[in-house]
Amino acid sequence: MSYNPAIMEPNRKPRAVTRPDPEALRETLRFWTTGVTMVAVRHAGVAHGMTVNSFNSLSLDPPLVSVSLEKITRTHQLVTEAGIFSVTILSQDQRALSDRFAGRDSEQSDRFEGLETFSLETGSPILTQGLAFFDCRVSASHDAGTHTVFIGEVLACGRFTESEERPLVYFNRGYRKVVD
Repeated sequence: MSYNPAIMEPNRKPRAVTRPDPEALRETLRFWTTGVTMVAVRHAGVAHGMTVNSFNSLSLDPPLVSVSLEKITRTHQLVTEAGIFSVTILSQDQRALSDRFAGRDSEQSDRFEGLETFSLETGSPILTQGLAFFDCRVSASHDAGTHTVFIGEVLACGRFTESEERPLVYFNRGYRKVVD
């Protein structure tokens, strides 16, 4: 790694915001690169989903993952009521699908219209294309300000393909490509 004096200068202090407001925090978090997922649920005859980048692996034994959902969303309401959800990890060619589930349409629209899905243990819809999927039962939930962090026990999971397909990633307010 080469030395860059503009970045590594010992007396240069980074710009810091103490007690950041939501916009200052958002401006800083945009530099965290994330994968992109679609979290979905089916409850009381309604299937709904949303694009989520706050997805994490928590434990292999027991198998646990987490998702963070904004409280004002329909997906949050349905996951809270049903106690289940699915996660599909999107591939880099699924940008349009990510935008579709990102709420550019009404929260009440049928985001699954015209899409092929399948379901496993929980009955939550899982897209038939992507990189991988998880079918989960909520084992705990934690209030986190404007969001709830749902911890899901993984009841089923799998990969869609054996190929070297690339993930859809998000960085600095835009989709990016992973390259070798």
